Amino acid sequence: MEIFWITLLTIAASAVGTITGFGISTVMVPIVLFFYPLPETLLLVGVIHWFGDLWKMFLFKQGINWKLLLFFGIPGILTGIAGAYLVFKLPEVLLSQIVGGLLIAYVIFLMLRPKFKLQPSAAVAALGGAGSGFLGGISGVGGGALRAVVLTAFNLPKAVYIFTSGLLGFVIDASRIATYIFGGIKISNFLIWGFLIFIPASFIGAKIGKVIADKIPEVKFRFVIAFFLFLVGVKFLFFP
Repeated sequence: MEIFWITLLTIAASAVGTITGFGISTVMVPIVLFFYPLPETLLLVGVIHWFGDLWKMFLFKQGINWKLLLFFGIPGILTGIAGAYLVFKLPEVLLSQIVGGLLIAYVIFLMLRPKFKLQPSAAVAALGGAGSGFLGGISGVGGGALRAVVLTAFNLPKAVYIFTSGLLGFVIDASRIATYIFGGIKISNFLIWGFLIFIPASFIGAKIGKVIADKIPEVKFRFVIAFFLFLVGVKFLFFP
């Protein structure tokens, strides 16, 4: 039954994550924690998240910005490793509440100034990548949301946004998964066999998400992301 429920959860989370560019870990981690301890949960969801990133890249391969990827990705990899090493040493609840407050404040600001846009400079991209990598590594959630804040501020086209988020998540997740494994975190053989179901399920969810994303008008896409950011902010702030 655990495999069945995790499979359904994977499909739903992957669909949401494909549309928004984030959210797989945010949806899955709190629920999987009911069944498994935090270290095993982070590794399990991290692997599913990694495949979710791969599907975003495959399904939205027409959108790519190498300069943005370079300046965003390298700091994200480095801080993702650092955050993963600190995963059991810092107060995660306080960190989540701070991020939640910032996300809600950003969404309110975006509603008041809907034409707000950042120039995709190297400095802004590097800071955004570093912050999202660190948060993703230390908590397994929140990194994608912070990445979405920076990318939506660039007001990127829909396909570029989703592909960029997928590739950045792909390399950052790879670094933190490796850190978890080399740090001694393991998952049971039962769940390892479960990946034979979870991985195809993540692709099914990604395909569902693409169908929905394709139907969202380009001019409204940014505000769809803002809506999900607000929900995540409320969750982090009030239910860490």
